[in-house]
Amino acid sequence: MATFCSFLTIGPHGLNLGATESSKFSVVAGYLCKSKMGQSLQRIDVGRKLLPGDIVQNATPPPWSLDLRCFATSRVSVEQTDQSFTKTSQVDELKKLSTFLFSTDIGGQVKVFVGTTSAKYVVDIEVSSLQLSSDDRQLVLSGGLYRSDRDIKNMIIETPFITRSSSELELELEFEAKEVPCYFSFLLKASSGANSSGSEIRSQRKSSFCVPIGFDQGYPAPLGLSFSADGSMNFAVYSRNADSLVLCLYDDKASEKPALELDLDPVVNRTGDIWHVSIESAWTFVSYGYRCKGNKDTFHAERVLLDPYAKIIRSSTPNHHESSLLLKHLGRLLKEPAFDWSGDVFPNIALEKLVVYRLNVMQFTEDKSSKLPADVGGTFSGVTEKIQHLKDLGINAVLLEPICTFDEQKGPYFPCHFFSPTNLYGPSNGSISAINSMKGMVKNLHANGIEVFLEVVFTHTAVGGALQGLDDLSYYHKNGIEDSEARNALNCNHPVVQQLILDSLRHWVTEFHIDGFCFINATCLLRGFHGEHLSRPPLVEAIAFDPVLSMAKIIADCWDPYDMIQKKMHFPHWKKWAEMNTKFCTDIRNFLRGEGALSSLATRLCGSGDIFSDGRGPAFSFNFVAKNFGLPLVDLVSFSNAELASEISWNCGEEGPTSKTAVLERRLKQIRNFVFILYISQGIPVLNMGDECGQSSGGSLSYGSRKHLDWNAMTTGFGIQTTKFISFLSSLRKRRSDLLQKRNFLKEENIEWRGSNQSPPGWEDPSCKFLAMTLKADEAEDQLNSEASDLKGDLYIAINGADKAETIILPPPPEGMTWCRLVDTALPYPGFFSVDGKPVREQLMGLVAYEMKSRSCTLFEACNDGS
Repeated sequence: MATFCSFLTIGPHGLNLGATESSKFSVVAGYLCKSKMGQSLQRIDVGRKLLPGDIVQNATPPPWSLDLRCFATSRVSVEQTDQSFTKTSQVDELKKLSTFLFSTDIGGQVKVFVGTTSAKYVVDIEVSSLQLSSDDRQLVLSGGLYRSDRDIKNMIIETPFITRSSSELELELEFEAKEVPCYFSFLLKASSGANSSGSEIRSQRKSSFCVPIGFDQGYPAPLGLSFSADGSMNFAVYSRNADSLVLCLYDDKASEKPALELDLDPVVNRTGDIWHVSIESAWTFVSYGYRCKGNKDTFHAERVLLDPYAKIIRSSTPNHHESSLLLKHLGRLLKEPAFDWSGDVFPNIALEKLVVYRLNVMQFTEDKSSKLPADVGGTFSGVTEKIQHLKDLGINAVLLEPICTFDEQKGPYFPCHFFSPTNLYGPSNGSISAINSMKGMVKNLHANGIEVFLEVVFTHTAVGGALQGLDDLSYYHKNGIEDSEARNALNCNHPVVQQLILDSLRHWVTEFHIDGFCFINATCLLRGFHGEHLSRPPLVEAIAFDPVLSMAKIIADCWDPYDMIQKKMHFPHWKKWAEMNTKFCTDIRNFLRGEGALSSLATRLCGSGDIFSDGRGPAFSFNFVAKNFGLPLVDLVSFSNAELASEISWNCGEEGPTSKTAVLERRLKQIRNFVFILYISQGIPVLNMGDECGQSSGGSLSYGSRKHLDWNAMTTGFGIQTTKFISFLSSLRKRRSDLLQKRNFLKEENIEWRGSNQSPPGWEDPSCKFLAMTLKADEAEDQLNSEASDLKGDLYIAINGADKAETIILPPPPEGMTWCRLVDTALPYPGFFSVDGKPVREQLMGLVAYEMKSRSCTLFEACNDGS
């Protein structure tokens, strides 16, 4: 038996098999052959192109039609050798047998069987019903091996078929395992005595025949990396406009160059717009990515791209050359780690019962003041260690700033990926540890009755770190969006992008047990293909009615991290979507600095009926007075220069830090007022990380100016009293849920508005800055309580935004009750709030008069007399 020897010249990104390693394979013909035959190899011209052909696996007609493209190129010629033919294996003895059926351009069929023996790969080729001319005396196979456009296996095979019958020919080839994975691309030559070169026979599409060896064509679903029962790995990725894709496999975590590149054949490895391939898991590769080839204006053929559906991501490769073409992230060839979710139960807290705390995972505990170990601080595990602080505040839901892999220079609001937590938040910055740490955090928070929400950004991506280069024409807006390339605006309502987003949300719910999502820059979710506004955007509707997300809270936040401007819009909701209430923020800020109208204040206190009376209710209003962008709460009352005009802040008399007692007292009252109004208003209070202890950014609006949370500030006088005040208000909301945690709007008979002297409020007087309201307990509900101690009294709330004191006249309390003061933000600590309440005795003919200081708030509760 003769062998063909060739010198391998593998490209710089190919599999390193040595510069002059001899490659051997056997050429075997049909079992009817009885004698040794001499056959000279014909020299094939350098640069000749072997094209993939029409292929049907398992003899099934192809359901698609694609343009043919060039892939294989023979770079060298091969010396003449002798060959012998003997039968070494039977088709039915092969393992993992794949069958491919071709039609030729002159009629007849070519059937190819690809299988494995114990140590080799066998390709058996059968030709039947071929319509040859009378002059053609011999059928010859001419072909070669290749992996990618820069990894050509320099093996040129040219050998005759053996006749099995009058209409059937057969040829069998064997390849050593080290030569695969690769493609075998070939054509047929019908030669005659007069013309030794012969006529070429190709597939029905006028292309070469092409079959994969050592790997399978794979499956188009599911997208991303998946593992079959036999241990093989299936890769599937969407790219409609790429001419070809190259799967890049890495065998070293530190390497910037792939160990093996494999072209995905547009006929073998493409179904519709999905490219797919399956490889056995025996390979030692650790990570993967893709190169896309096509129009040079759209695709960068040298750039390695991250799989959008990768579930585990390798840490960024250092970019020593500052080249945009060097890879930044890769998917890891690992199954998602198993996690013990036994005992975990989704809290399923009713929307109106929520009290939310927004935090950044790293900044929450990375500071040394957290007193956590270095590998715990700044991670998901660090959040777990601080659960007691959250419980002390009365929090039952945390809202995490985006935790997906992101552009580390711009921050978490510029994501690179949508399916995996960033390695930065895992112990030792590891991908597996980040996943397990996050799941452990969620399970521990659930065990303590706390839900976990994620802020998600699906409207744009980081530059060069996400989907760019994979199929920009599908994934991104290119028309109708101002400065769209700078914004990297995702085409969210494109069916493929919509599916990506839905798959991401389902993944977080099913794999990480996430309870809800807050969609940043939600306005852009309403854009159509060309940037037009959609009244019924498919994505927003699909999220609202998705069965997997049916129990998840979904919240629209119209803040845009690009221009920092809150956008006004009517968000389509289908009675499912809640919203971050920007109007609440602006109206409360305006009123407390002495400029807002009473009617605006009243609307926000009662649940923003101007926004949520469209079939939802106050529980869909997520209220806030300070956020993780813009000024934190303490800066909101300390800075108000011209550059901060958009913040509607007030420095209380002096810009920045001060030692003036009057200014400091005024600031302290204002902070208490903000917190008080946030918690007693209808809707969901959202507290921002650090506001409970006076965290400051020094008056800067820059996101990068935010500091890590200083846990030492919790032990200062301000930190102690503010934390206790928030805890008290959380308890009050829970205890008086009948009035303060309403899913529906209060009935007209349950609320009564008053001015300072029991006269109607000065709704039309812009100079009037005092408003009081009585929230009346539902008598029907009280009558159901058998014990008098269970009776709930009315609440009287007064807000004085003027720079002067007001004497208020409280209305008569219900029979058998007296007014107890629970809050007066003007009093010194600890008397400015009281859990039990301090009774206020009757004066002036049965009425109660109470003096309110300037810029202060008070709360009274009707309690059983003598209790």
